[in-house]
Order: sequence, then C-alpha cells, then structure tokens
Amino acid sequence: MNHESALIRQHLKTPRAAAIAGIIFSVLLMTSQVLIWLSIPAYRSTPAVEIVRHSNTIVFALNLLPFAGIAFLWFIAVIRDRMGELEDRFFATVFLGSGLLYVAMFFTATAIAGALVGLLTAGQAEPTSSGLYLLGRAEIYRFMSLFATKMSAVFMMSSSTIFLGTGILPRWVAFCGFVLALGLLLSIGILTWISALFPLWVILISLCILLRGRSSEAGRLRVASENSKRDAQA
Repeated sequence: MNHESALIRQHLKTPRAAAIAGIIFSVLLMTSQVLIWLSIPAYRSTPAVEIVRHSNTIVFALNLLPFAGIAFLWFIAVIRDRMGELEDRFFATVFLGSGLLYVAMFFTATAIAGALVGLLTAGQAEPTSSGLYLLGRAEIYRFMSLFATKMSAVFMMSSSTIFLGTGILPRWVAFCGFVLALGLLLSIGILTWISALFPLWVILISLCILLRGRSSEAGRLRVASENSKRDAQA
C-alpha cells in the first residue's frame, strides 16, 4: 500500500508542477501588465515626465517579467512531459516554437522598456529630443501588442489541438482555447486589455490540471486500497 501510494504521488508530480507554474506565470504577467497599463496608458502618448514620475512602479513591473518567463518555460516543459508518447510531432513543434517565441518577444520588449526608463530617469535629454523615446515606445508596442499576442494565439491553438488529440484535458477547455485565440487574432490593435486573455486561459488550464490530478489521485488510491484488501483476503 505504501509502495503504491508512493508511485501515485510520483506520477502526480508532473500535473501539479504544470498547474503551479501556470498559475505563477499568469499572476506575475497580469500583475506586471496592470501596473504598466495604469502607469503608461497605451491609448495616448504619455509624456516622458510621466514615465519618470512612475518609474519605480514601471521598474517593479518589468522586474516581474523575467520570473513570469521562467515559470512559463517550466509550464511548457511540464505540459510536454505530460503528453509523453501521445505527443504529435507537428503540433508539438508549433506548440514549443510559439511558446519560445512568445517568451523571446516579451523579454525583448522588457529589455527595451528597461533601457528606455533607465535613460529617462538618469536625466538624459537625448531620448526625447532625438525621437528615441517615441521609437522605443513604438517598438515595445509592436513586440507586445502585435507579435507576442499573435504568438500567444498560435500557442493556444496548438495547445488546444493537442488537448483534443490526447484527451489530457476536457474537450470544452480545448474549444475555449480556440475561441479565445481567435479573439486575440482579430482584436490585435483594437483592445488594449485583450492580451490578458492569454494568462487567464493559462490559469484555466492550470486549474483543470490540478483538479483532474486530485480526482485521479483519489481514484488511484481507491483502486490501490481495494487491491490491497483483496491481497490480504487471499
């Protein structure tokens, strides 16, 4: 009984790790996004003096993103491990590639934003007078609101296709992923807050994995207990 229970706990480490990593990623990313959106509204051109005034909040938000990226990479790795031999090479390649590109996009945007805020808070006049400030903001917007959002939509579509094929998550979760991914693709450049759909979807997946893992644990323990009783009676 103890040996079987140990095997069950070892088997359940993978889904629990995926759920925890997904929740950490989503919370950190949404917290960072909200802080930046409140400090630098995307719908209007924010003067450089406002960036300096909110620099502490912005820097704190940017410092959260590397940890969000690490958690997301862990999430990808654990999901792939969860798929195991059921993994389809074509969709797994798209799944992995879009996830890595997504992380690369918002890491690049974070680096540009951090450098720009550093120049402004250092009292440098060149970023505003030479147009570097406007160029930096445009590049950050392109990376985060266009390219990264598209990659997140591709990641959602490939993940949902894999979930349908392997059955590791309920079918309604996969269909929800398709709908949200389509919304991301069609709403790029229209709604600023639309990118929040991606971390919310990751939270949904994480909770489903966690709940399914607990139900699986209860079922396996029940079966193990019944087998142990039969062995004792025999």
